[in-house]
Amino acid sequence: MITGLRIGHGYDAHRLVAGCDMILCGVKIPCEYGPDGHSDADAPLHALTDAILGAAVLGDIGAHFPDTDPALRGASSARLLTQAYGKVKSAGYELVNADITIILQAPRIAQHINQMREAVAAALGCDAERINVKATTEEKMGFTGSGEGIAAHAVVLLAAAS
Repeated sequence: MITGLRIGHGYDAHRLVAGCDMILCGVKIPCEYGPDGHSDADAPLHALTDAILGAAVLGDIGAHFPDTDPALRGASSARLLTQAYGKVKSAGYELVNADITIILQAPRIAQHINQMREAVAAALGCDAERINVKATTEEKMGFTGSGEGIAAHAVVLLAAAS
């Protein structure tokens, strides 16, 4: 077994469209539009799933949960994260901490951050103290700033399980 610490980074982006639910870190945010995707299109959780899998050198979200699989249509990204983390734990690692950045011009989501941290922690079976979620805009620049889309980055630290 490989021992020590492992760092992973993940990134995801989705187009925003009217009529889709705005689900961020497993929390439904009141909004008339949301990210479009094969699953529930929770970009922050997709980025986190990629970061966790990457840190354990287990590929990426698309390899484990392809968007060509009809069984995953509308799937909960929190459920996919839980399944991916199970694979990471089976490989001998546990989460030390995760840091998620959501890039979105609107709606403002600061009031939902603690609920998001709790939802991510529940999906991973850990304390919310290990999860950080923050949000930023791109000052009306680029596809996120114009309101066309959402992006998210996640960084995680894994440790060899003791």
